[in-house]
Amino acid sequence: MSGGVDSSVAAGLLIEAGHEVVGATLKLWGGTSDSGCCSVADVDDARRVAQILGIDHHIFNYTEEFERHVVEPFIAAHVAGDSPNPCIECNRHIKFDLLFERAERLGFDAVATGHHAQVLARDGLHYLVRGADERKDQSYVLGYLNEQQLSQLLLPIGAMTKDAVRIEAERLGLRTWNKPDSQDVCFIEASKGRESFLAQRIEFTPAKIVDVQSGEVLGETGAAELMTVGQRRGVLPGRDGAKRYVARVDIAQRRIEVGRLEDILVSSIRLNEESLSFAHEPLVDGSVVLAQWSAHGRVQRATLRHDENWWLELDAPARPVAAGQSVVMYRTDEPTIVEGAAIVTSP
Repeated sequence: MSGGVDSSVAAGLLIEAGHEVVGATLKLWGGTSDSGCCSVADVDDARRVAQILGIDHHIFNYTEEFERHVVEPFIAAHVAGDSPNPCIECNRHIKFDLLFERAERLGFDAVATGHHAQVLARDGLHYLVRGADERKDQSYVLGYLNEQQLSQLLLPIGAMTKDAVRIEAERLGLRTWNKPDSQDVCFIEASKGRESFLAQRIEFTPAKIVDVQSGEVLGETGAAELMTVGQRRGVLPGRDGAKRYVARVDIAQRRIEVGRLEDILVSSIRLNEESLSFAHEPLVDGSVVLAQWSAHGRVQRATLRHDENWWLELDAPARPVAAGQSVVMYRTDEPTIVEGAAIVTSP
């Protein structure tokens, strides 16, 4: 129970369905937070909702594990010039690993969350499926779940729209019924931002901004670690007046390469082999999938290839994907079902 409306309604619906429910809120970030699901107000909202529902509520402290598995890799990735997704790493290592282990030790049959996704049981297997509300679908951030985890997971609001969730929350008398959604990384204060967070922990690297085609120096940045492949915001146009996008971040060479969109499109995406994860049987060289590489991005048809590395060969050129981001693969014949996921690495 994060203190938001989705997990509040999930708990309420499970109670009405006859389950014995216990609320659990994870204390993850030990520093200051004014956003996400780690603020004092969010924990208080979760506790108050549990009181209204008449269920026990526990707070599990995972601050050390969160620092080790999420925050430290987040900082290290920026130092390397990558663009990590901390929410996915939190799901992988904390919510659907450590929390599952604790639930099993305590004798619970399942873990339930308020994610907008669904679990489909078919022919003895369990499949992660997109949520009914396309605008709020969170199957992307859960793309690393495997059969064992899916078999023990309940997603009570996955078949509902967000509007329906809020109506249910109001019907249940929950204080979170009109609470705004969390949009930010929980350990970065929304009032200060990523730059402030990283500035306290690393020394930024100045770098030249160079046109990938002409080699012309277009400008400089005082913090190469804050530049992201594919980024347009904050990048000055070239002398021709055309928009420029970040094509490559090279911290070691203090160099940011940029180009016109048509100059930086890619036809393949290299995957980190160690990060490859499949819900069931591993996909093989030549498997065709629908790939998605941002939380609410468009899917694109691609073919999984393997030589000395793993690649996604795209059916059509696309904007480059930053190393550190995740690609989630969906079925082509059943495009709402997740096949697996992997982290993008540099070519």
